[in-house]
Amino acid sequence: MTNAIKEVPETIEGQEEILQKYDSESRFRKIDHGFWRWAIFALSVGLAGYHLYTAYFGPLDALRHRSLHTAIIAALVFILYPAFYKKGSKKVTPIDMIWMAAALATGGYMIIDYQGIAERMSIYMPSGVDIAFGLLTIAVVIEGGRRVAGNALTILTVLFLLYAFFGQYFPDLFKHSGKDLEDIVTYMYLSTEGIYGIAISVSASYIILFILFGAFLNRSGMGQFFTDISLSIAGHTSGGPAKVAVVSSGLLGSINGSALANVVTTGAFTIPLMKRVGYKPEFAGAVEATASVGGQIIPPVMGATAFIMAETLGMPYNQIALAAILPAFLYYLGIICIVHFRAKKLGLRGMSKEELPNLWQVFKKGGHLLIPIVVLIGMLIAGKTPLYAAFYAIVLSIVVSWFNKETRMGPKEILGAMEDGVRSALGVAMSCAMVGLIVGVSTLTGLGPKLTQSILVLGQGDMFLTLVFTMIACIIMGMGLPSIPTYIITATMAAPALLELGVAPFVTHMFVFYFGILANVTPPVALAAFAGAGIAGASPNKTGFEALRLALSGFIIPYIFVFSPVILMQDVTSPLEVAWVAATAIIGILGLSAALERYLIADLPLPLAALCLAGSVTLIIPGMWTDIIGLGILALVLIQQLLARSKARPDIPTSKIV
Repeated sequence: MTNAIKEVPETIEGQEEILQKYDSESRFRKIDHGFWRWAIFALSVGLAGYHLYTAYFGPLDALRHRSLHTAIIAALVFILYPAFYKKGSKKVTPIDMIWMAAALATGGYMIIDYQGIAERMSIYMPSGVDIAFGLLTIAVVIEGGRRVAGNALTILTVLFLLYAFFGQYFPDLFKHSGKDLEDIVTYMYLSTEGIYGIAISVSASYIILFILFGAFLNRSGMGQFFTDISLSIAGHTSGGPAKVAVVSSGLLGSINGSALANVVTTGAFTIPLMKRVGYKPEFAGAVEATASVGGQIIPPVMGATAFIMAETLGMPYNQIALAAILPAFLYYLGIICIVHFRAKKLGLRGMSKEELPNLWQVFKKGGHLLIPIVVLIGMLIAGKTPLYAAFYAIVLSIVVSWFNKETRMGPKEILGAMEDGVRSALGVAMSCAMVGLIVGVSTLTGLGPKLTQSILVLGQGDMFLTLVFTMIACIIMGMGLPSIPTYIITATMAAPALLELGVAPFVTHMFVFYFGILANVTPPVALAAFAGAGIAGASPNKTGFEALRLALSGFIIPYIFVFSPVILMQDVTSPLEVAWVAATAIIGILGLSAALERYLIADLPLPLAALCLAGSVTLIIPGMWTDIIGLGILALVLIQQLLARSKARPDIPTSKIV
């Protein structure tokens, strides 16, 4: 660890309090000894071992595989998460034990009587015992989800189930005949359309493996390596700590899939460093929040959402990862530019080279840890399945850890990584199970088409208006939810409206995915920004609006998807077309950032900043004439800036200005 980081005041207790305030997944019991400690260890390592085994040899049939995954996850939730969190709580209560036994029973029944269930479902005649276990499973999912995923998704799930029962009492647009208990339970428990639908399917196959992969990387020191490499490259530049936060948080966020956890863990030292070099607290918290949230859109992992998208659309995963590269680059370019312009405007310096790690020494110590990631990307691009690629990447992460004694993983670290991975997957898995109920109700009652019709009515058939209303719907749906359930809900509820207007399926799904993710930095419920504010000691609302401003490029990029799919490598006629769209988008993002900060290479007066904004937006809008107009406007702004800088420093020739 560098001297700079050592100087940052860190309090683990303070970090935990902030996480627990905003992230329900962090409100778990600290059980470190006794029977329940061994139970947690056994269930976690056993489930991790099962998933590693099935990744190599193949899983059980769908219902048994998914029910086993859900049952073990839920059992762990009831051991680790109290019904109502109380700081310092370590005792597993009798009620928790009953819930844990119920969770295990639901999976056990599906596995033991699977043949009988299959025979009864072939004639659609579930038994009374089937219905009883179905009701028990729904209750387990809702209560387990409430404990680990929080109230927002739980309330939404309950409202959807009530809608399934009482649809006949709703307004005409959303009315349906109402479903009886047997129909609902059968659909949700005994089919692959409800709890055990696509969401839990992806959780039980791809997501768990990639979270395990991230846990193995963390155990071998990858998190510190990302931070040190970012410090060595960017720490000495103007506003260096902010650039370090952007790079390291983006890299870590892509792997761990949790924006909130990333804000707190990485922000614990990047935010104090940003404040130390002169950034205001709310800006420092906002930088960390926007960078952490953006990790969900960075290939190859994309917070595991890419695998659900591939499964939903029936597209090869490598195509999705390739298409996501340029938009992710533009998002982070916008943040980096604002950070840089703010530093230049305020005259902020970076950190001294004496307190930064040496680049060569960092690579020498931990560069080998990149090998599993490189191999993973290579296998995915080569068309290997995510299961195959993730399994071998995990094995390779253990092998390469032995290249250096400081990163070496022995049996204790390997088992610890298996436990860490499963525990990190609890919130995602239970969220996926609850989302299965939401999606199941939507398909059972026909709610999806009804929501599509309402969005189309509001949009009045106009593409831009429909995009705006879809954006608003996605941000509302994504408030307070993890990225994976957010994507599934928005893809089910909001995406069909754009499909009706002829937008390509992949473009549509990327559009709703981006705006669902950006809900984490969109007030009034910008949880990632609020967590950053907690570390920075800043106003949550001010930090939220700063984060919104920093992420503005992310609000524009999805519109480019629709009007110029070339940015997603769709409908490409030539490589030159991609190059032109990329170049104009990059220049547009640069101009947008300068306009927002009112600084390019010198201060921008308000009228000139407005002109710069107009030129940037014109340039971002696809079209040859708009590109020419935008380039012309930004060229005029640049000339004015060069002249202004030259007058401010007459001793330096304009040709020497950088």
